[in-house]
Amino acid sequence: MNQVYTEVSIDPRGVATLKLNRPEVHNAFDDAMIAELIAVLKDLANNDSVRVLVLTANGKNFSAGADLNWMRSMAQKDYQQNLNDAAELATLMHRLDKFPKPTIALVKGAAFGGALGLVACCDIAIAEENASFCLSEVRIGLIPAVISPYVMRAIGERESRRYFLTAERFMAPTAKKLGLLHEVVSEGELSDSLESFVNTLLQNSPAALTAAKSLIHNIYNRKISNNVIAHTEQAIAEIRVSPEGQEGLTAFLEKRKPAWLGKEDA
Repeated sequence: MNQVYTEVSIDPRGVATLKLNRPEVHNAFDDAMIAELIAVLKDLANNDSVRVLVLTANGKNFSAGADLNWMRSMAQKDYQQNLNDAAELATLMHRLDKFPKPTIALVKGAAFGGALGLVACCDIAIAEENASFCLSEVRIGLIPAVISPYVMRAIGERESRRYFLTAERFMAPTAKKLGLLHEVVSEGELSDSLESFVNTLLQNSPAALTAAKSLIHNIYNRKISNNVIAHTEQAIAEIRVSPEGQEGLTAFLEKRKPAWLGKEDA
């Protein structure tokens, strides 16, 4: 695949780093960048060597959100064309949200508009303390529609009522209090925090991590019904009899390291 707007690397541990790469426009995204991100995420999701995905960006800012020239062009198009365009962004958010391996967002600088959707779709989000965030859409007559399910899930309805309507700019410590971020670090400490999370994740069963993500997606915000209870019963039974489930239980009982850690970690 000929990548223009992103950079991808995979280290020997299976940690894939996906970088937004339009620093000259603060990593604002347009239709071409969205299409490339969708394709890259599909490739990485199907790559069995990938165990963790890190989403970050080149340049000073994570992302300024939608590209102004792209938005200007969409204003000249009809409803169906805008609907098709929104569907592409929705596909990107859904694909990142349902990525089968653990995902970590690393944020520095500004993360505005749709960029908050990318952060909210990741399992873990870390930002430098001087990073800033803004749901700026209403300032230009728009709304944060496509990203709203993911952002609202992260920060809740009450805080969404405030920040969707005011378009206030808020800093990383506030974003952490709201639930958008998990960790806030000093400038220059993103790498150390990332490594801590990556090392922790790599201790865990890859198959169990994927199953745990699926469990969350299937159970969260559902009424505890007979169907939900049955799903949890099936989920634990399936993982117990799976190869990694068997290996993990056996390794625990035998007081040894499980096979997924590899010889270098044993």
